[in-house]
Amino acid sequence: MDDRRGLLIILSSPSGAGKSTLAKRLRAWDDSIRFSVSATTRQPRPGEEDGQDYHFSTVDNFKSAVANGDMLEHAFVFGNFYGSPKGPVKNAIDTGQDVLFDIDWQGAQQIRNSDLGQHTLSIFLLPPSITELRRRLESRGQDDAETIKRRMQKSWDEISHWGSYDHVLVNDDLDATEAALKTIITATRLRRIQQPQLLDHVRALQSEFEEMS
Repeated sequence: MDDRRGLLIILSSPSGAGKSTLAKRLRAWDDSIRFSVSATTRQPRPGEEDGQDYHFSTVDNFKSAVANGDMLEHAFVFGNFYGSPKGPVKNAIDTGQDVLFDIDWQGAQQIRNSDLGQHTLSIFLLPPSITELRRRLESRGQDDAETIKRRMQKSWDEISHWGSYDHVLVNDDLDATEAALKTIITATRLRRIQQPQLLDHVRALQSEFEEMS
């Protein structure tokens, strides 16, 4: 592991813009990138495992975690609470591991405003067109017309917040977007604040300079 502090990589997009596919590609590119496992109060679906797919929680326990400041972000969505536990994320970035978040603009804003906000990298993915976005949702064959209509409205609400992100990419070509994401992450890992060892190096340079003077 490089001697650096990890990043909180926030990846947001409207449903159908390719976020899940690109998140998987990023983890295949660098398996040290951890995926943030969210906490939720909804019931597990068939095949889901606690601690792997989600941290399943009661409403009371979830609310207590929020009250105690143990959630980086949280939201109430479609009748259930969802949130990102803070402890595992802080432990990961302190040991140089990046953590990937698949969250909406509200969650992204909460994380940027948290005490770990200085280590965030936020990226928003735009679809090539609204027509294509709708086509992708319909091609899944998972939702009825009313659900797709609701998802499209939510998608537009997501898109309206594109300006609050560090980087915005139009995902009209998966391979090109993947390459751009890798470039952005690689460059951001080199930010001064992500390299705590630099201070000791500069102090060593100063001592060396003073000895030579």
